[in-house]
Amino acid sequence: MFRRRPLPSFPPGALLVGGAARDWLRGTASKDFDWAVPEPAAAARQLAQDRGGTAFPLDEERGYWRVLAPEGVQHDLVPQPADVTADLLRRDFTVNALALTEQGQILDPAGGRRDLRARRLRMVSADNLRADPLRAWRAARFEVTLGFRLEPASEAAVRLVATDLATGLLPLPAPERVRDEVHALLGHPEAARGVRRLDTLGLLALTVPELREGQGLIQGGFHHLDVFDHNLEALHQLLARCPEAGLPLRWAALLHDVGKPRARASDPASGRLTFHGHDRLGAELTQTILTRLRLPSHDVRRAAALVGAHMVRLPAGEREARRFVHRRRELLPDLLSLMLADREAARGPMSSPASRRAYALGMERILAALETQPAAPPPLLSGEEIMALLGCGPGPRVGAALRALAEAAALGEVRGPDDARAFVTSLAIDAPQ
Repeated sequence: MFRRRPLPSFPPGALLVGGAARDWLRGTASKDFDWAVPEPAAAARQLAQDRGGTAFPLDEERGYWRVLAPEGVQHDLVPQPADVTADLLRRDFTVNALALTEQGQILDPAGGRRDLRARRLRMVSADNLRADPLRAWRAARFEVTLGFRLEPASEAAVRLVATDLATGLLPLPAPERVRDEVHALLGHPEAARGVRRLDTLGLLALTVPELREGQGLIQGGFHHLDVFDHNLEALHQLLARCPEAGLPLRWAALLHDVGKPRARASDPASGRLTFHGHDRLGAELTQTILTRLRLPSHDVRRAAALVGAHMVRLPAGEREARRFVHRRRELLPDLLSLMLADREAARGPMSSPASRRAYALGMERILAALETQPAAPPPLLSGEEIMALLGCGPGPRVGAALRALAEAAALGEVRGPDDARAFVTSLAIDAPQ
């Protein structure tokens, strides 16, 4: 069923265990190798020397080492257990309870090869899942990334873990560990399907409960889906068009309308449902959600900024397009990808070929302006020069003048130092006395 690849080069006396053994049996390439070796420290240093990588301890007390090799390859080395079979039977799923010897002998105490052939995800035991509840998230991730399906008893056990986590009978995993599982899922082309699976297993409520607030909230207008499904469809549309999208952009697509349920209101005159300010509220919620999941602060800021800007109007002309690029340059081109994914996920009764053409034209104007001016023009005057022209010291007025001058230069209204001085002088004359 699977075409096996050549075995990797083994450290002396090593066993290849877990996911890398599973991937070898499936005939797929792996960049993450888990080794059980007699002496992890010595094996790690030798492996790093042989393959040009860097070796360092993960946990010196337990003898866990890692080697980062070229091209993103990672090797984790742990002490070889006295009872390999017992160690494998403590793992999460049968397809991971596998080991290989250098001679190609397969150790399979839980029947993982049979499940591999059936593309079945089966727990080794319910107790193993409960021993580390993060394995519930891993089940959803493996369904998507491996293309397998949880068998009924394992799905029931995962659902029970989710229930017991929600009620406090089991401790929640560390946010960083949940984040890493979610990121592994979001990195897959079928990430939207994976998020939906987290929901059906009861895990999304433990991860991003704010996202579920959109379930059943019908929008109408340009939208044919409720808020929850629209967010998932936007992520799907993004990845269909931008498979290389980074994690902040993927999060922004998934969360772009997360503020709508809390911004929901009825227009007093028409009774029509409105969501005014959902972009601002969504940016705040995105910041809260991703901070809770311990994402790096720069990723949090970028995802929140994208969500906050996703409703900005597209330009109707060339000058507006240049202003759009100037004011949002730091978010481009990701912002355009997000806006297009949002638009393509909305196919409600107000959507039409004409509205789609108008949207595409606005996008084309922005891309043309970005191509014409790929970088912001250099400053024409320094802060000291502006203070001299305005006759003032440092303060908000100088900052406002610098921003106005930069935008005028980006729009082509100011083309040199003389123009810049005249522009700033006009600001001084127009300022209220």
